[in-house]
Amino acid sequence: MQDLLNNGYFWQKIDSLALSTNIVISQEKGSRHPQYHNMVYPVDYGYLGDTESIKVFKGSVKRSTIDAVMIVADILKRDLEVKLIWGCNEEEELAILRFINQTDYQKGILVRRGNTMPEWAITD
Repeated sequence: MQDLLNNGYFWQKIDSLALSTNIVISQEKGSRHPQYHNMVYPVDYGYLGDTESIKVFKGSVKRSTIDAVMIVADILKRDLEVKLIWGCNEEEELAILRFINQTDYQKGILVRRGNTMPEWAITD
């Protein structure tokens, strides 16, 4: 079971999805949330492609792989979202965690990318 916890193929598919689609920045770093003006975006925030269904926090590090995903439960919207964390250093990741978890209505966890591929997933 341990081998399945951070499968390299999962991250490979997310990287392919992100790199094959343009990112649209809807909120620049330092801008205020359109509804909740006390919330200030710690990094650029937007979405992938033509739809707004895949949200992305984009940090300052130039990188071609997704660093982590954030799973966010939102009581007001009554939904659960997965947001990509792309090009963020450790300080930016912590700022995103504080940003998401600052209210009682929304809470999130960070799932960092693993650096190992399970033996059964390696092919010739």
